[in-house]
Amino acid sequence: MTEDVNGTPSRRRRYDASGRQVKARQTRSAILDAARRLFVERGYAATSVTAIAAAAGVAADTVYASVGPKAALFRELIELALSGTDEPVPGPERDHAVRQRAAPDARTKLRIYAAAVTANGRRLTPLFVALRAAARAAPELDQLWREISRRRARNMRLLVADLAVTGELRGDLTQDEVADVIWTMNSAEYFDLLTVQCGWSDAAFERWLYDAWVRLLLEPGAAAG
Repeated sequence: MTEDVNGTPSRRRRYDASGRQVKARQTRSAILDAARRLFVERGYAATSVTAIAAAAGVAADTVYASVGPKAALFRELIELALSGTDEPVPGPERDHAVRQRAAPDARTKLRIYAAAVTANGRRLTPLFVALRAAARAAPELDQLWREISRRRARNMRLLVADLAVTGELRGDLTQDEVADVIWTMNSAEYFDLLTVQCGWSDAAFERWLYDAWVRLLLEPGAAAG
C-alpha cells in the first residue's frame, strides 16, 4: 500500500505489459515487411540493416533487438512464408498437413496439398529467387538453402508414407520415386516457371499440379476426391 498526496492509502496499480507487447509485435511486423520488400526489390547483398530500419521507421538497433542480424531476418521471412502464419510452424503441424492426414483417400490428400503448394508459392517464390541468388556469395544463406531443401525432401517422404497407406499409389513406383516427383514439382522454381515466366494463373497452376500428380502417381481408377 502507498499513500496519495492527501495521505489516503491507495493500492499500487499492477503493471500492464499488454500495450508494450502489442507495440513490439507491430514493430516486428513493420521490420519484416520492410525487409521482405527490400530483399525482393534489391537482393540480399544490396540490402543493409540500416536500409531496412529506415524503411520500417525504426533504429537499426531495434532491428537487431526485435529480429536479429540480416541473415536472421531472411530466415524468419522464409519460415513465416512456409507456415503461412505470423509464427513459424513445423511442417507436420501446419493446417494443410493436418487436413491431409485426416483425408480418407489419396486424391483428396493431393488436392489439399496442391492448394497449399500454390498458396505457398505466391508467398515463397520471390524470397526463394532472392535466396538462390544470394546463396552463391553468402555462406549463411547457402546453409539456409540446403537446410530448407533437406526439410522439403524429408517432409515429402512423410507425405508419401501417408499416401501409401491408402493403397492407391502406383505399384511400379517406389515411395522414394514418388517423393522425388512431388519434391521437384512443389519447388519455388517450378512455380516461378509456370506462373511468372509462362503467365499461368494460380488457379491453373493448382489444377495442373493436382491433375499431374493424380495421373503420374496413382493407380488408374483410384478413389475420386
